[in-house]
Amino acid sequence: MDNTVFIIDDDASVRDSLALLLGLRGYGTTMFADAAGFLGALRPEWRGCALIDIRMPGMDGLALQRELKARGCALPVIVMTGHGNVAAAREAFRAAAVDFLEKPLDEARLVQAIEEALQRQRSGHEAQRHRDEFARRRSSLTPREHEVMTLVVAGRHNREIAELLGISVRTVEVHKARMMSKLDASTIPQLVRASLGIGEEER
Repeated sequence: MDNTVFIIDDDASVRDSLALLLGLRGYGTTMFADAAGFLGALRPEWRGCALIDIRMPGMDGLALQRELKARGCALPVIVMTGHGNVAAAREAFRAAAVDFLEKPLDEARLVQAIEEALQRQRSGHEAQRHRDEFARRRSSLTPREHEVMTLVVAGRHNREIAELLGISVRTVEVHKARMMSKLDASTIPQLVRASLGIGEEER
């Protein structure tokens, strides 16, 4: 399920109207009447965003948001409520909600929030891909190349690295060149970004 808006609301009329509205806008939708149903169906490979109502029987929307965060769920969350208050909004944003929308929903703001959420999802997925690729490349380093990489990322110069490791500057240069090649990094800033899990598009 790519770029799907998962609607979690106990009001069937709200679910249906949102599904119709978003369907006309070209979004795919999947609906759930409560948090338990959504959590029971949730799959790690799902892509899109969750549009969650705060007031629901059983687990409420903010508790669901906290649970998703605790599970490491990558779906960005948009919170909606018919009973908005500052404390609830603050809690939602503290748990990384994309937006906090009050009912009746403003269509333009809803679409804007969904687009922002989907972009956040795409960016997060791409960033994870960069991290996984860097980890794969890093695993090919020799122990000495890994030591050199750690010191380079820490801002040490070749001469300092040579002294710390008890090897010649020329040997450091050789290890450094091989390490950079294996990691597909052409510059030190690029190496530092990759080691921090930051892709080029996130600069």
